[in-house]
Amino acid sequence: MFTGIIETVGTVANIVFKDDKARMRVDTNPQFSQFEMGESIAVNGVCLTVVDMGEHWFAMDLTTETLSRTSFKQVKEKSRVNLERALTPAKKMSGHFVTGHIDNVAKVVSIDEKPGEVLFRFEHSPDLTPYLIEKGSAAVDGISLTVFDCRDNGFTVSIIPFTLEHTNLKDRKTGDAVNIECDMIGKYVVRACETVFGGSAKGTEISPEFLKQQGFYGQG
Repeated sequence: MFTGIIETVGTVANIVFKDDKARMRVDTNPQFSQFEMGESIAVNGVCLTVVDMGEHWFAMDLTTETLSRTSFKQVKEKSRVNLERALTPAKKMSGHFVTGHIDNVAKVVSIDEKPGEVLFRFEHSPDLTPYLIEKGSAAVDGISLTVFDCRDNGFTVSIIPFTLEHTNLKDRKTGDAVNIECDMIGKYVVRACETVFGGSAKGTEISPEFLKQQGFYGQG
């Protein structure tokens, strides 16, 4: 479990693909070190297991499933990646609960620089639409962000200068792929609606009108 608060940015030293799998080594700084074999680290939001390590680097294996569901198949040497260690009882919970299990990959479609912020807009597949709620949370490459303007299979986030400087978002350009993990609580709510109302809630907006039709809103 993670929080979506990036601790540091590492650099991909090398990534070797073989038989639809890969091994990737990430170089880090002295403040992000002392790794343990088998520990979990979120790399661009993906929960991965340390299988080899040195003083200022660690390596992890990428399975066929991981490569198919994330942007790692497009990662190259010298790419910068967001890093976060697993949540512990002593760690401050400043973001939201992030599992490190990516739902899908989205694409950067626009970057709009404004005074004091940069607006990034992402385009995603329709199956993510029920889980991206206006003013809700989502992890973008492991960064806990608030989403808005959720429409037309897309959403926007506002990035303050601190976040831009301390993550790999400042490297992003239009057309780039990013890993998306929707809010875990939102996914449970949608699943509960599927169970209560029957069938699938996918493609159905959980709106005041929908709740009214089901007898939970606007009564009395």
